[in-house]
Amino acid sequence: MTASTSDQPDVWFARSPEAVTEALGVAPTTGLSSSEVAQRRERYGSNTIPAERGPSLWQISLRLLVDPMNIMLIAVTVVSCFINQIPVAVMVGLLVVVNVVMGARQEMSARAAVDALSDLQIPHARVVRDGSTQEIPASELVPGDIALLEAGDLVPADARILRAARLEAQEAALTGESAPVDKGVDAVVDTDATLGDRSSMVFQNTQITRGTATVVVTDTGAATQMGRIAELLAAVEPTLSPLQRELRSLTKVLALIAWGAVAIIVVIGVARQQPFEALLLLGISMAISAIPSGMPTFVQGMLAYGAKMLADHRAVVKNLADVETLGATSAINSDKTGTLTLNEMTVQKLYFAHEWFTVSGGGYSKQGEIRGAAGTTVPDFTALAYGLCLCSDATVSDTGTVIGDPTEAALIVLAAKLGVDAELTRREYPRVAEVPFDSEYKFMATFHHAPVRGEERLLSVVKGGVDVVLARCSQAMTADGTHVDIEEERARIEQAQRELSEQGLRVLAFAFRADDALEAAMTANPMSAVEDLVFVGMVGIIDPLRPSSVDAVRTAHEAGIEVRMITGDHAITAAAIGAQLDLGPGAASGSDLRTMSDAELSAQLPNIHVFGRVTPEDKLRIARLMQESGDIVAMTGDAVNDAAALKQADVGVAMGSGSEVTKQAGNMILTDDNFGTLITAITVGRSIYEKIVSYARFQMSLLFSLVILFLTASIFNINEGVPMTPLMVLFLNFFTTMFPVIVILLDPVPDDIMSRPPRDPKVTLSHPGAVLQWLLFGAVIAATTITPLLTRADELHGEQPSVPVTMAFAVASFGAILGGLAMRRSPGSGFVSPIANALKWLAIPAVMTVACVELGFLQRLIGTVSLSGSEWLTVLALAVIVPLVVEAQKALLRRTASVR
Repeated sequence: MTASTSDQPDVWFARSPEAVTEALGVAPTTGLSSSEVAQRRERYGSNTIPAERGPSLWQISLRLLVDPMNIMLIAVTVVSCFINQIPVAVMVGLLVVVNVVMGARQEMSARAAVDALSDLQIPHARVVRDGSTQEIPASELVPGDIALLEAGDLVPADARILRAARLEAQEAALTGESAPVDKGVDAVVDTDATLGDRSSMVFQNTQITRGTATVVVTDTGAATQMGRIAELLAAVEPTLSPLQRELRSLTKVLALIAWGAVAIIVVIGVARQQPFEALLLLGISMAISAIPSGMPTFVQGMLAYGAKMLADHRAVVKNLADVETLGATSAINSDKTGTLTLNEMTVQKLYFAHEWFTVSGGGYSKQGEIRGAAGTTVPDFTALAYGLCLCSDATVSDTGTVIGDPTEAALIVLAAKLGVDAELTRREYPRVAEVPFDSEYKFMATFHHAPVRGEERLLSVVKGGVDVVLARCSQAMTADGTHVDIEEERARIEQAQRELSEQGLRVLAFAFRADDALEAAMTANPMSAVEDLVFVGMVGIIDPLRPSSVDAVRTAHEAGIEVRMITGDHAITAAAIGAQLDLGPGAASGSDLRTMSDAELSAQLPNIHVFGRVTPEDKLRIARLMQESGDIVAMTGDAVNDAAALKQADVGVAMGSGSEVTKQAGNMILTDDNFGTLITAITVGRSIYEKIVSYARFQMSLLFSLVILFLTASIFNINEGVPMTPLMVLFLNFFTTMFPVIVILLDPVPDDIMSRPPRDPKVTLSHPGAVLQWLLFGAVIAATTITPLLTRADELHGEQPSVPVTMAFAVASFGAILGGLAMRRSPGSGFVSPIANALKWLAIPAVMTVACVELGFLQRLIGTVSLSGSEWLTVLALAVIVPLVVEAQKALLRRTASVR
């Protein structure tokens, strides 16, 4: 063996079959010997690509445990134990456990949903070894193996074609090109040819749709094109979601506030010579006040709720944070085949006997009709029907199940719409000879005994590329069935071909010849009988758009989201689809991109919305440059060549029918492969983020209120700096806040949510305007809470329980409940319909607050005393001030916005 797969990357397609087998040290007739196979397996390893392993349950739990918020809570637990505040330590410790367990459970649940989509199979390959044909697991292939392929086979490794007959391969899994591509033996002259143009090669994970071939394996495992994409995938570093980045930033701010406030209180306490244990108790109370204990749990709960909503809409997320990232999406890079389109080849236009017709119906459904211009006579389509049915091998059931080439399936469906049954036609007029399709001559011909104008004749029917079919025609058929010289119609036919091609349609031409004199030539050499034909017409075939795609793209545009299509198809086909979708101006091919620098491409991106014939590296580069320009990028894909770009994107969206590599790389899987589902997912993501903003507004207002309350009490020595006990604060931070958060979670999605532009990722949760709002609401809650402590100061003696402290606790709780109702929306009012469901949930913490004040065993736990009727009225009067101020501030915001 004189060459290795690593020595000769990507050049096998440009070398002759003889040169390839010589370089790989193998005889095509006998294949490798068993000993040589063993040596090469030792050298090259297994023909497998290692899958990316997800984190274990323990790894997820540890990551959640070391979250800064949980670390602060753990510190509070330790200090509480040190000063013998066991109930406080137990409660805070339980919060840490709940945060970790809930987060880990939700992530593992999401991962399990992804794993459940996997339908792993072990492909096999037929090879020639030791002079005989064997069937082996594809993982045992080595470079130099001689493999045999036929229609329906999954290509087990990258291989150079040695012999081929009518060979076509569906390479959408690798290149993204929807239509099968012709394959042949001849070397490709252009050594810079892209994957889609390397016609002398077949690639791992693609499928043979027609013909047979003998190939020699050139690359296995990580050295295949699929393996190289996996290497690109591994090189892409995972990034934090926008929400993760914001929460980390917010956590740092909270830590500074919490421990800064603790430090102030301790300094004041030391200056007053308070006992050390009392200082620690005060510090713990302050720390619990300043740490939003339930934030990790509630955020996880909201994201889990969003994940469930997405799953209900056939979108499965792998990580809960990806729910929120969807809502920030400002740009979508979508593949075409199967996502924007149906991945079902369909005849849309027909040029027959010099007349134009449109074909209704989509996909492989046989429901539809042929429509022509008003006033024209419906022609006799028999000559075309013969070509559609007899000069093809595919079958399509009445339920739309296809066996064979997708393009031929489209022809069978067209025949059905003409009222012709393909299988019945084939039985009536069996094939007596044929010229199989070959990429060298680009046509197929079959011969039959069939009636022509009421008389049985030897009929040859031909289909193929327009230029090659036209070159073999001497006549053309007219609408009345007569034949005219081809030169009279050539210009019209070529113009019709151009019109079809400019619409992005794949064009096939049909011709026939009815002549019994062909019998001898057909018997001796069928190829010689394919001449002096009568041109019949052309069909324009396309992978049609999903019915929902146009509406989904329009919704995306209304939401301020740029949509670009990135596909392996030729740019002209892609541009035609882009025009139907109204994506926007500009189309470019992969070769165009490679002539631009990063700066030039970034400058051109606003003017390019369709990319055709791109490589995996091109997709990765486009996503990276868009991110660098500030976009939050969602990328869809199903093919292996999409995997690296999916991992690079902020939201990688894999298709449920796609490759396992792509599913592993993506953040989300669309089980129905539908672009419209992605837009629905973005809607869900936006609504979840809006709920998180509402939650942060409520939680941070309550947190600031407690910080202000404790600092004020400490500075002015109100009740020796302890306005509420640690367990009262825990009750507020966890039990009371739980129910306003549920109200926020279940609040209906605003009708106009997809009429707003994407949120600016630079505007964080804690932007200055939000912080000022938190401080305002927090100050109001603090002021109402401290009022009983000030008005009944003579009843304070630094010991618990006491009436003023109990009233302060009740005011803070009811203020949080009513404030949460008002804060569930902004700038809209929180007191508009629907409100009944919200009141039902908020009744629970209201009853629990009353129970904590009036029931003996809860009084002893929390540190409260019973209140009189007048005291309860005072509590409610003070608590109502909170929602009134919140609604007044929002009304001012609405008025200011309307003036602008």
